[in-house]
Amino acid sequence: MTAPFEVVWELEAVTRPDRSAVAERVATGSAVTRRFLVPDNPTARAAVSSLAVAREVRRAGGDPTACLNARDRNLLGLRRDLLTADWHDVDDFLFVFGDEPDVGDRASGLTVRSMVAECRDVLPEARIAVTARLDRLPAWKHDANRLFVQVSWSSEALLRWRDSIDFDGDVLPAVLVVPSAGMARRLSARLPQLAVPDELVAAVEADANAGVDRACRLVADLRASGAFAGVHLIAGVRGPEVADRLTAMGLGTDPTTAHRATRPRPHLVPVPDPAA
Repeated sequence: MTAPFEVVWELEAVTRPDRSAVAERVATGSAVTRRFLVPDNPTARAAVSSLAVAREVRRAGGDPTACLNARDRNLLGLRRDLLTADWHDVDDFLFVFGDEPDVGDRASGLTVRSMVAECRDVLPEARIAVTARLDRLPAWKHDANRLFVQVSWSSEALLRWRDSIDFDGDVLPAVLVVPSAGMARRLSARLPQLAVPDELVAAVEADANAGVDRACRLVADLRASGAFAGVHLIAGVRGPEVADRLTAMGLGTDPTTAHRATRPRPHLVPVPDPAA
């Protein structure tokens, strides 16, 4: 039996202690999926803890993946967060390096590779994801369960890259919905590797729905290819329109398969105290 194509819906960052905002955003994405990615101080600006928001996502009926970045943590902070995640029944993570902070300094001592190793020691049953560029895949990333692939605008480029790597876990390309020409230009200036094609910028400038159209076509192409387990969808403020369009495409939530199979809760493995 073919595995279902999975949409992981990225929530917008929560910058105020407003639980209702989380419930509303989960409700929007729930037309399409029960899988939600919770960002962790995205774009180097303070937001409510991804672990706290992940707990609210679960209360709202979703299955959360909590993003944790190396930028804001040392080893002790990571161990604290893994304990907290276990406390809240969160066992699904995306580990990232993190953008340079706008305020304060980067914490030192952690890399994504060391975060993966630490999580494997402390929460051995956790499901771990890391990011990937359209480039050679480092050997250590094969220790992850899933790859979240950088934003791309071309299904052909993604398929060529997928054919070039040998990875046993799920691979989910990021699909970004461009809401406006201004946002597209700011993204291109800030992250040249993710530059929005000029023709898409022009299309969005002429028609506000062009970004939704382009993203949903890319999702459809990736699903039809059979090469990917799903997509990481960044719908942002265009979430309602994207949910409607994907539902019409047949990607609506199936309540019989929406939640992953229940696993026994992972038991924390005691971490030796080096001072003992």
